[in-house]
Amino acid sequence: MTETRRGRPRTPLLSRETIVEATLKVIDAEGIAAVGMRSVARALGVDAKSLYNHVDGKDGLLDAVTEHLLGGLVLPERTGNPRTDLRAIAGSFRDQALKHPQAAPLVLTRQLASARALAPVNAVLTVLRDAGAGIEEAVHMLRMLLATLIGTLLREVSAAPAFGNNDREDTLTTSGLPALAEAAPHLARFDRQAEYEYTVDLAVTAVLQRIDLRGRLAP
Repeated sequence: MTETRRGRPRTPLLSRETIVEATLKVIDAEGIAAVGMRSVARALGVDAKSLYNHVDGKDGLLDAVTEHLLGGLVLPERTGNPRTDLRAIAGSFRDQALKHPQAAPLVLTRQLASARALAPVNAVLTVLRDAGAGIEEAVHMLRMLLATLIGTLLREVSAAPAFGNNDREDTLTTSGLPALAEAAPHLARFDRQAEYEYTVDLAVTAVLQRIDLRGRLAP
């Protein structure tokens, strides 16, 4: 018979993976601003000092979460059609980001180190370069597409998207502002899927049209 040890409960086995999971729980519950060595240690039931064996402070926690989000993204097979390929990559990112939407903005602000986390960035740049974008412009386009995608995802999961509330239609109609009154029936509704698809399609169209225009104007 195995003896039951008495005394303090056993400290959970720490790893980078368990720390990332705990950090995501803190972000899901309280937002990115709540992340710190103490809050994550509290979620794990350990002393904050023990986390330093796996991550380098708060920045290390946030970097690890960012790499987890992008590293877990399943990249679609290339089709050779830049519009199809960019939309497919966006869809894969959306699927991953919606698991922890409050953590998504980290992708815009953290430096990535691992090849696995950088693979999605490489995939977008490759599509843009193959479509005819210069390397510097491809980087600008990458950043714009990413910021647009994260913005629409945050709006998608918001409890109260801007004007997306049927109760606001009467207020908008009687606002005395002609453009608002005319748009009131549409402003008062918010279809998450439709908004996502429209936004991504508009961003991808703008990028591809700019590449095409630059190509036609080039000497």
